[in-house]
Amino acid sequence: MNLDIKIDISRAMADAVGEEHGVTKAELKEIEPRIAEAHAILRKERNDGVYGFWGLHEDTPTLADVKSTAADFLKRGYENFVVLGIGGSALGTTALVTALRSKFYNLLSKRARGNHPRIFVMDNIDPDTFKRLMKLCPPQKTLYNVISKSGNTAETMSQLMIAVEAIEKKLGKGAVKDHVVVTSNPRGQGASKSLLHPVADEYDLKCFAMPLNVGGRFSVFSTVGLFPAAMLGMDLDGLFEGCAAMDVRCARAELRENPAYLRAAIQYLSDTKKGKVMSVMMPYSDALRDVADWYCQLWAESLGKKNSLDGREVYIGQTPIKALGATDQHSQIQLYREGPNNKLINVIEVAKFDSSLKIPNTLASLAELEYLRGKTMNKLMAAELHGTIDALTLSKRPVSRITLPRVNEHTVAQLLYMLEAETAMAGRLYNVNTFDQPGVEEGKQIARKLMGGKG
Repeated sequence: MNLDIKIDISRAMADAVGEEHGVTKAELKEIEPRIAEAHAILRKERNDGVYGFWGLHEDTPTLADVKSTAADFLKRGYENFVVLGIGGSALGTTALVTALRSKFYNLLSKRARGNHPRIFVMDNIDPDTFKRLMKLCPPQKTLYNVISKSGNTAETMSQLMIAVEAIEKKLGKGAVKDHVVVTSNPRGQGASKSLLHPVADEYDLKCFAMPLNVGGRFSVFSTVGLFPAAMLGMDLDGLFEGCAAMDVRCARAELRENPAYLRAAIQYLSDTKKGKVMSVMMPYSDALRDVADWYCQLWAESLGKKNSLDGREVYIGQTPIKALGATDQHSQIQLYREGPNNKLINVIEVAKFDSSLKIPNTLASLAELEYLRGKTMNKLMAAELHGTIDALTLSKRPVSRITLPRVNEHTVAQLLYMLEAETAMAGRLYNVNTFDQPGVEEGKQIARKLMGGKG
């Protein structure tokens, strides 16, 4: 079975929704020189090691270390695996877990989970939620993975402090090394220094290094996402193979042959020329629902910028919105069809689900349900997706579609890698720094001062 994911931009083009709302062939042609110029810059940055997310799937020593470490910890029979992280330290893992493990994974018996632990990704500091987690997950049965590049993330470090106290009280200080794994900057001076390094030294903790040239929102295929994936028994080789397959396609300079570049061009032109200032990500799959959450951070934090690369104030960036098909046909589609025509809707389709579920010939007294009897839920989901695309097109609302042959490690890795590459190209088209987030820092500093720390 061909596992290549496909994209279809035809419903985002002027031929489908009119020139006022859809990108014209001439506009795509006109942007080709800018794509070629940006491609050369991106390739040079990759080759020079400026931004390392492109080649994470080539890091076989790290892959081997992750596999070996996970195998060692899995032998100890932990019931719970808890990720302590926020933003890019959590969203990628959540996307992988939701996509590649059952929605009801944590409710399964340990045997049904393949003797892998339950997983809890603690990406917030709601005190009620965290206290309930601590009661649910006793220290002796729990392995924590604390993830922070700087080790100075207030939310994550407060969680760690609570977890370490619980371990020490129950099991003693010497047991902390058996219940906490660190993922942080590599050891060194200056920019790579992390507050988690002295913690790791004090407690003799296993430390995974996060590459310095990989930002949090681009880190899902680094140790940030790989170790949790390994602890749940995911196919890490399949993830790397999916990245490699998409990497080949994303290395092509030709716009029409590079899915990431083509999608970036459509999103950029839809925003800057057609007024589509919002980018909706709408998977028709429960498994992919958290890909939309991950995408929202990737797109918003990378492209929402006050200043351009040449120092001008530009205040640009599409606002990403998450949706879920068919669920949000009953909440958001009304707005998308009849509200302001300022959105590009990105639909994700799964061609073949793992299960085929037949709708039985029951409720026979209701003739109105005859059209459902004997069909499958799979066919109904496909009909909902195609019906929504057609209805949006009738309302002249542009739609871009991504199709996964099925959901597995290979295809999910392709999808995430493509969206990362797409974001990198979009940043070049917008002429902004895709890889910083200056707007986030001031709020952190103010919060730190309010807590009595230094800003």
